[in-house]
Amino acid sequence: MKIIVDAMGGDNAPASNVRGALRAVKELGAEVILVGRGEDILTVLAEDGIKDLPAGIEIAHASEVVEICDNPATAFKEKKDSSLTVGLNLLKEGKGDAFVSAGSTGALLSAATLLVKRVKGIRRAAMCPVVPTAKGGALLIDCGATAECTPEYLLQFAFMGSYYAERVMGRPEPRVGLLNIGAEESKGTDLQRETWKLLKKADAEGRINFAGNVEGKEAVLGAVDVIVTDGYSGNIFLKTMEGAGSFLAGEMKKMFMKSITTKLAALLVKDGIKDFKRMMDSREVGGTALVGISKPVIKAHGSSDAYAIRNAIRQAMQFASSGIIDDITENVEYMRLPVMHKPAAE
Repeated sequence: MKIIVDAMGGDNAPASNVRGALRAVKELGAEVILVGRGEDILTVLAEDGIKDLPAGIEIAHASEVVEICDNPATAFKEKKDSSLTVGLNLLKEGKGDAFVSAGSTGALLSAATLLVKRVKGIRRAAMCPVVPTAKGGALLIDCGATAECTPEYLLQFAFMGSYYAERVMGRPEPRVGLLNIGAEESKGTDLQRETWKLLKKADAEGRINFAGNVEGKEAVLGAVDVIVTDGYSGNIFLKTMEGAGSFLAGEMKKMFMKSITTKLAALLVKDGIKDFKRMMDSREVGGTALVGISKPVIKAHGSSDAYAIRNAIRQAMQFASSGIIDDITENVEYMRLPVMHKPAAE
């Protein structure tokens, strides 16, 4: 399987992207096209003592880079020879099976939507990271791609999230919950109440396994497999979880470093501590899938190191081989409804 990687995207580019690609080729059997400034990519290889281009690695030269300060809506048009634009065009042309970038989220979303296009009938793409829970993780959809949503958007997110949870996460008949401030159907704003009706109807028709409204605390405890919400609320939920995880890890470290006794106690539970750190480590997941686009796209964290990029490539391989996009394409009629609510900007 051939994965296209934006070699120039992210805080640690191109080093982390190149080294992550090398690991993916060696450890996962992937083939990788590194898109970016050829001389910079070769410099990283030379620093690692690699003189010849390794088997499984190709370079597609792109002279420009989309910077974090560039306008995300227009950067890919203004920089037609950027690694982002060139890479997504390669994906569009079928030169690779999936695309991975640790660059600007907004620029990636805009470029993927306008170059690769959404699946016909899908009104908005969504970003769906896997967040840690007490029961092995849940898919959060959306976490920032679409801040303002209509109930119809959230219905489509629920379907796409269900396909992803089943195909990639191995959750048969995944339980779908609507993030809300209470379990009762009357809770929330008009958006939540109207979405609840659509999801309940889809559940009654046997097209989705809707578990009802879910509060944030219940979601973290693993009440559902798919957490459906608008991108604004989803991003707050995600960032709060990330902050809480960092806080707990820091407090745990301080607690175990207080005295000789606590240091000895840490040795006794070191395996458990490692498991906790691994569970909270976003590098283990690798990235966030962008669903609703007609080809697989993965957004890696901007601060990704080589290990995170390696795992983002693994995730891209899983996404590409899962058949999720076929599921969405074949079942899009079930997700298409008359426009009952005017979106912020169609």
